[in-house]
Amino acid sequence: MSEIAAIGVFDSGVGGLSILKEIRQLLPGEDLTYLADSAYCPYGTKPVSEIRARILKVAAFLSGLGVKAIVVACNTASIAGLDQVREAYPLIPVIGVEPALKPAHGLTRNGKIGVLATSLTLKGDRFSVLVEQFGADVEVYTKPAPGLVELVEAGKLDTPETETLLHQYLDPLLEKQIDTLVLGCTHYPFLIPMIRNICGPKVTILDTGLAVAKQTVRVLEQNRILNPRPRVGEETFYTSGDPEVVNEVVAKLWSKKSVKVLKAQIEA
Repeated sequence: MSEIAAIGVFDSGVGGLSILKEIRQLLPGEDLTYLADSAYCPYGTKPVSEIRARILKVAAFLSGLGVKAIVVACNTASIAGLDQVREAYPLIPVIGVEPALKPAHGLTRNGKIGVLATSLTLKGDRFSVLVEQFGADVEVYTKPAPGLVELVEAGKLDTPETETLLHQYLDPLLEKQIDTLVLGCTHYPFLIPMIRNICGPKVTILDTGLAVAKQTVRVLEQNRILNPRPRVGEETFYTSGDPEVVNEVVAKLWSKKSVKVLKAQIEA
């Protein structure tokens, strides 16, 4: 596998950019290829079998581009089909993501943890295992949050509509007196400023972006495929949706004016 090949990262939409940012911080010399599967966003409302079939096609697209590793930057996709992607591409290291329940267990002061995620993530076997491992001596309160992904996809990070919806999901968790909140969807970190305003300073907010980036570094080191060249890495963005629409949101979330999102031809 080529050391100078790009790292492939994908999500149902633009949420995985929260992880891509962390990877870029830790690996400034790597080329990064990001795919927003916007034509099928959100994943969290679809059956597991459909998501699994879809992400295998997405992985095939990235594999066809010659990436040296694949980061599944989506909790729902990781829950639905991480193992299947690994089985389909045994020669490509595949890194997944899971809600940060383990670090939340170590950080909570009063033993009350809230988890905000998609319905599919909260119902998945992987999440159930996490609760079994790290929820025995604490209280874990879960809240599915339909609609938040779509707001982030539309770039509505600080609108009254977003604030209203966040209150709808966060207020019941705050009534339980949680002191730690796990963001179980890669879209949600882009809402942290508003979430922090609602939750207040006493609630610790956790997402998994940095942990996934660190794991990506470890995997590349283990496979000896870190890019050895002293250089500044480049990013290439793709979407299965409308590039013009997605381009505007990617530029906003990636904080660059000169972003160009390309069309990804993926079998329906």
